[in-house]
Amino acid sequence: MTALVITDDLKIELERFLKKFRTPELINTYLFFVEKKFNLHPVLFTRDKTIFQSRQDSIKALENEGKLWRETEIKIGFNQPSVNEQTKKIYICPFTGKVFGDNTHPHPQDAIYDWVSQCPENTERIDGVKVKRFFVSEDPEVIKNYITPRKKGITKVVYSSALSGKLFNTKDAVIKDFTDNYLKDLSLVEVQGQNRFQIEEGFLSFIKKQLEQPKIAAFVEALADHDIFMPYVSQWIDEG
Repeated sequence: MTALVITDDLKIELERFLKKFRTPELINTYLFFVEKKFNLHPVLFTRDKTIFQSRQDSIKALENEGKLWRETEIKIGFNQPSVNEQTKKIYICPFTGKVFGDNTHPHPQDAIYDWVSQCPENTERIDGVKVKRFFVSEDPEVIKNYITPRKKGITKVVYSSALSGKLFNTKDAVIKDFTDNYLKDLSLVEVQGQNRFQIEEGFLSFIKKQLEQPKIAAFVEALADHDIFMPYVSQWIDEG
């Protein structure tokens, strides 16, 4: 096996890590080293309780499974909308494009329920009762579509979050909402020490491979080449 080399940058990172603990554990120190060496950024997807190796991996996995976003058509009516520059949240009728703003109506959610329940264009039924389906969006780019009155109604393709149901003007906006609200950063030590969540298969395989005994032994040998780490190496050897 090729001798493991600890770069100067990793040496500095390890010194800082070890000084945080009175008696640092070997496995935790090794996992910290692996995290820095491979530039890992594990995240927990809180909704599905799944840990991924990175934000990019979580996005790719959910996109492949169709669990992140969906294309949706919205109607933008030609009538004067109840939306202005101060509107932060809107409720949209999917059948007519009628919209209610959070700052232009005292009870916009009640208003959209009443509207879709009486809307002549709403032909969707469940057990003979009109479906009270509507869209919600807090994306400024979606809201802008409803501020300027139009001479005629249009249909526009936007993106619906598969997690919250909210509308966004672009896929990038959906992804930002996902990373901001549904992902939690973890350290590799936290990933290894937990037993409440499942670890994505590829990431779990990577962790198991890194925790093979020869690799841990090579790490200890590499540390022993630096005087600054010898007290810790001696401690770990004495322990087992």
